[in-house]
Amino acid sequence: MAQFKIYGGKKLKGRIEIMGSKNAALPLICASILTSQKCTLNNVPKIEDVKVIIKILKKLGVLINWVGSDTLEIKAEDITSSKLDPNLTHRLRASILLMGALLAREGKMQMIHPGGCFIGKRPVGTHFDALETLGAKISQDKTNYYAKAKKLLGTSIYLDEQSVTATENIMMATVLARGTTTIKNAACERHIVNLAQFLNLMGSDIKGAGTNTIIIKGKKKLGGAEITVIDDELEIGTFIALSLSTKSNLSLLASSFEGMEPILHRAEKMGAVFKIKKSGQKSILSIKAPQTLQAARIQCSPWPGFPTDLHPAFAVAATQASGESLVHDWMFERRLFYVDELIKMGARIVICDPHRALISGPTKLFGTHIISPDIRAGMALVIAGLAASGQTEIGNIELIERGYYQIEGRLRKIGAKIKRID
Repeated sequence: MAQFKIYGGKKLKGRIEIMGSKNAALPLICASILTSQKCTLNNVPKIEDVKVIIKILKKLGVLINWVGSDTLEIKAEDITSSKLDPNLTHRLRASILLMGALLAREGKMQMIHPGGCFIGKRPVGTHFDALETLGAKISQDKTNYYAKAKKLLGTSIYLDEQSVTATENIMMATVLARGTTTIKNAACERHIVNLAQFLNLMGSDIKGAGTNTIIIKGKKKLGGAEITVIDDELEIGTFIALSLSTKSNLSLLASSFEGMEPILHRAEKMGAVFKIKKSGQKSILSIKAPQTLQAARIQCSPWPGFPTDLHPAFAVAATQASGESLVHDWMFERRLFYVDELIKMGARIVICDPHRALISGPTKLFGTHIISPDIRAGMALVIAGLAASGQTEIGNIELIERGYYQIEGRLRKIGAKIKRID
């Protein structure tokens, strides 16, 4: 098991370039199989989750090639199988997105329960209920889910929860359906909008993406298209939390910082000062970290609320803040597993219940041996290691690398002492 060895306790300085969004790239890759024509995706991050979805699609007969450092060319002219490889599916939660796409394109699919990070109950019932409303028949045995549909028919669907992946699945399933589909209580995240833009470029008719009501008029056929994956707001938030936790002034380079208000607002409440300026075709966000951080209420909620994926990183910042901070994530009951690792490092945290933690600060963190429980919590522990005095060893870092591209090299460029040990 690979690990990071970190020597922390020093301020960092420099600029970090933001990569393409994992949560946007994965559904875009899946959507590319809705046409037999070539699709081109730019700004795709070469992270492990992307590599896994590529392997899954290749086993279905899809042609996929990297062009340059961050561009994918995808052509699903002949899909030779509708069964997802179980050895790959168990590694990737986003593999569930292929259910809607394959039902639309092939009328059938088979898969085991999707994998991913163990952060709580993540049922797929919302997906199944919606697809069955459209006319699909879904069954299961001890190992597999089976989905079939001779023809999907547009209808009105109300989601029990604002599930991002369920919204994406329905969008992909209905662009080739007969009639019009209305999704109510739809998720509003930025990557939902990115997916809708791509599908519309392919010839779809989707309106309302980014709101709670999305209307999709089905088409008989879609064509190829090219789109750029949006920059990763979770990377932006992660590096803002790094700046606050280490009291370091950093700069972030991205295509745009539009839509970052939920993250910037929370950091400003803790004392951060931001400046944004243009740099050619991109923008630079300069972060000035306060010497005295203020405690905050880190309340997670669906977009445009504070993202659940970012509360572990901001919890680390809260250990360095003056006063008591409350972290509340009502979505995932196991998201707080990282708290035990922070306590090992000297953090003063009380877990109130499976969804809430009370953090008292500021607290001097010290290095020790800890384990990454998932992508986002693992990255939060990297931030804790950089803020702590002494040496920190983080195991199970393969989980971190699922979502952050060459993170140790990028951190070294801003002065971090971090080394990957195989």
